Amino acid sequence: MNQRTVEINIIDRKLKVACPIGQESALLSAAAELTLRLANANQSKSIASPEQAILMTALNLTNELLATKQKLKAEQQENKTKVALLQSTIEQAMASTSKKQA
Repeated sequence: MNQRTVEINIIDRKLKVACPIGQESALLSAAAELTLRLANANQSKSIASPEQAILMTALNLTNELLATKQKLKAEQQENKTKVALLQSTIEQAMASTSKKQA
């Protein structure tokens, strides 16, 4: 896939990042979200250094990612169960319809 260089700004630091063509707006949105979260972390009185703010933000993002993956997995399993039930219901309806016609 072709890439291009995109300049992003994270807490007043400009970085040039390689990005797949067509994903530029997603990268810019991610950079804006990270900047917001880092700014919020830096306002916390319990965080003493920029490195600690970065670490805490990374941990929070990772926690959210894992929770989202777990929720997605549960929803996928629920959907599989619903599809199986729907398929069974359709098969039963078709079987009873064919018995009535015979």
